[in-house]
Amino acid sequence: MWTSRVMKHPFFAWAGLRLPIAQHTAAEHHALEKYALGCKSLVEIGVAEGASAIALQTTMDPQGTLYLVDPFHLSRVRMLNFLRRAARRAVSTKAGAKLVWIEAFSHEAVAVWDQPIDFLLVDGDHREEAVEQDWNDWHRYVIENGTVVFHDARIFPGGWTSAGYGPVRFVDRVFRNNPSSSWVIFKEVDSLVFVRRRERGSA
Repeated sequence: MWTSRVMKHPFFAWAGLRLPIAQHTAAEHHALEKYALGCKSLVEIGVAEGASAIALQTTMDPQGTLYLVDPFHLSRVRMLNFLRRAARRAVSTKAGAKLVWIEAFSHEAVAVWDQPIDFLLVDGDHREEAVEQDWNDWHRYVIENGTVVFHDARIFPGGWTSAGYGPVRFVDRVFRNNPSSSWVIFKEVDSLVFVRRRERGSA
């Protein structure tokens, strides 16, 4: 219906007339909560209306820091930018962990980055080359037992992804079909793919 299409505009989330639109499934939300549990330094690339950031906030160490990287450049009216406003409203309603907003493209943000990361969510530009750049730029900062998560990176029953999706192509090429990789897939939930460093001595 016309009204439902209109209500999808981020203005209505900012105004408190609806909840943030999640671009992930309930199962993915729970998985983000599970693997962010106790993490102290989390980076999310691509924030949208903030629904996945809320999942991370829920279980991360309340003394930790959540870095939210997004240029919020897709707003038609930059002065108003209701997507940015909606995200800030959604995430700021939860008390606890420190929030650091980095309003820049991920390749710009990493140029001055110098912090260890124990949880990295890659959900920005979905072109394959952009996903690869995010991986190359950021994974070096992930600690030994840290987790990297790719969204929209797996085909699943009833899902929206396809073999042509950039994150799907990247994950298949670099992890799924690359037994020599020093990183391995350890969990998959709907479109989410979780990777971590291969244990030393394992095949």
